[in-house]
Amino acid sequence: MAAYLLHLAILAGIYIILAVSLNLIIGYAGQVSLGHAAFYGIGAYASALAALHWHFPFPLAALGAMLVTGGCGLALGLPTLRLKEDYLAIVTLGFGVIVDLVFLNLEVTGGPDGLVGIPSPRLLGLSFRPQPLYLLLVILAVFLVLGFTYLLVRSYHGRALRAIRDHETTAQVMGINTPAYKIVIFSLAAALAGLAGSLYAHYITFINPESFGLHTSILILCMVVLGGMGSIIGSVLGAIALAVLPEMLRQFQAYQDLIYGALLVALLIWRPEGLLGRGKLSLKFLTRG
Repeated sequence: MAAYLLHLAILAGIYIILAVSLNLIIGYAGQVSLGHAAFYGIGAYASALAALHWHFPFPLAALGAMLVTGGCGLALGLPTLRLKEDYLAIVTLGFGVIVDLVFLNLEVTGGPDGLVGIPSPRLLGLSFRPQPLYLLLVILAVFLVLGFTYLLVRSYHGRALRAIRDHETTAQVMGINTPAYKIVIFSLAAALAGLAGSLYAHYITFINPESFGLHTSILILCMVVLGGMGSIIGSVLGAIALAVLPEMLRQFQAYQDLIYGALLVALLIWRPEGLLGRGKLSLKFLTRG
C-alpha cells in the first residue's frame, strides 16, 4: 500500500509541473493549446534517448530534454501564435497528432513498442531508483518550478502577460511586445513540459506513444480548468485531484475520456473560473444552477 501511495505521489508531482506549465499558456497568456502532451512526450523521448544511447547523466539528460522541447515550442510558436482562439487550438491539436505519429513510426523511438531499460537517475553515486528518493527528486523539481513560476507571474512580465490575456490590442498600444511575450512563454511552457517528461521516463523506465496522445492532453487541460486558469495553487489542486481520479476509475478505463469531457463541460457551465479561479476556494459551483 505504501508503494502504491508513493507511486501516486510521484505521478501527482509530475502532473503538477505539466499543469503549471500549461497554465502559463492558457491562464496567463490567454492562448489555447491542445497539444501539450506532445511536448511532454518529446521531453520523455529526448531524455530517454540521451541516457540510453549517449549515456548522459540524469541532470544533463533532463536539461537536454528541456532545451529540445523549448526549441520545438519556439519552432511551433513562431508561425502559429499570430493565430487566435479556435485556430490556434486546431494547430496545436494537429501538432500533437503529428508528434504521436512520429513516435509510432520512427525506428529510433522504438515505434509502437517504445523504449525500455531507461536508467534511473544517479547523482553523486546515489541511485534514485527507490521510490522515496525519487519522490524527493520530484518534490525538489516541483518546488523549483513553482518558485520560478510564482516569481515570473508576480513580476512585470507576469503583469504584461495578464494584460495580453485580458486585452491584447490595449497591451500593444501600451508598448508591450505581445508577439515576443507569447512566443517566449509558449517556449518556456514547452521546456517545463519537457522536464516533466524526463522525470516520467526515468521513473517508469519504459515509454511508448500511448502515454503522450490526445488523452493525456485532455487530462492536462482538465487539471488547469478544474483548478482554475490563472491560479498556480489551482493547478496544483487540479493536478493532484486528477492524478488520483484515474486510479479510482481504473475499472471504467474505456470511459475515462467521456468522464473528463463531462467534467470539463460541467465546470465551464457552473464554475468557469475553476475551483481557485480568483485566488480563493469557492464551493458555490456545487449549488449553482
